[in-house]
Amino acid sequence: QVQLVESGGGLVQTGGSLRLSCAASGRTFSRYAMGWFRQAPGKEREFVAAISRSGRSVYYADSIKGRFTISRDNAKNTVYLQMSSLKPEDTAVYYCAAGLVETIAVVTTTRGYDYWGQGTQVTVSS
Repeated sequence: QVQLVESGGGLVQTGGSLRLSCAASGRTFSRYAMGWFRQAPGKEREFVAAISRSGRSVYYADSIKGRFTISRDNAKNTVYLQMSSLKPEDTAVYYCAAGLVETIAVVTTTRGYDYWGQGTQVTVSS
């Protein structure tokens, strides 16, 4: 069992930056690939970024590529999402997730994850 707790969301102006954190419980964090997803009102949950167990492989959605960076610190059981050049369309609830399979076909879909956090709201004002 893994429990995930996101933090770092908030209100920011267009062009601003935020860093989201996701802290995981337990001693098996390094066994899991980690992902970030987001869900805007009235829309489906969509993939944002993912990182392999070791951190050597990362994957990004085209919509955020070049603006967001995913990273992890296995010693701290934490995964991060650094978001820069934020746009109003980035407004959503952001969720982190943990899954055991780390192939790109799996980590880019919600079905690839076994555990989810409760989400943190990110609002970008225009």
